[in-house]
Amino acid sequence: MRIVDASAIAALVFDEAEGPEVLARIEGHRLAAPTLFGYELANVCQIKCRRQPTLREAFLAGYALHTRLAIEEYPVDHAEVLALAEATRLTHFDASYLWLARRLDAPLITLDKALLALTPPPASP
Repeated sequence: MRIVDASAIAALVFDEAEGPEVLARIEGHRLAAPTLFGYELANVCQIKCRRQPTLREAFLAGYALHTRLAIEEYPVDHAEVLALAEATRLTHFDASYLWLARRLDAPLITLDKALLALTPPPASP
């Protein structure tokens, strides 16, 4: 299993430069994310549509692709996430991904540098 955040999946579905790297790290694995994942990815899509309205249809098509990834969403313990966010100086949102990765003892796939710095390196496949 791999925990994925919105930055990683956005790179994949919106055909960003880091997309192939993300694909290589998740291919063949079950994927999971905290329940806020859907809100975050939709927000990324909305921002992209606002900034580049001529590409709106392409962004919406990319967004629709994330459902094919069958990402399992898990609730988090917000009190524990709050403590983790305070300890790590992450946002509550980012700390939710880290908390879930720790809880499920699974690697976290992210492009967020601050979050990545707190994530143990992935084990060999």
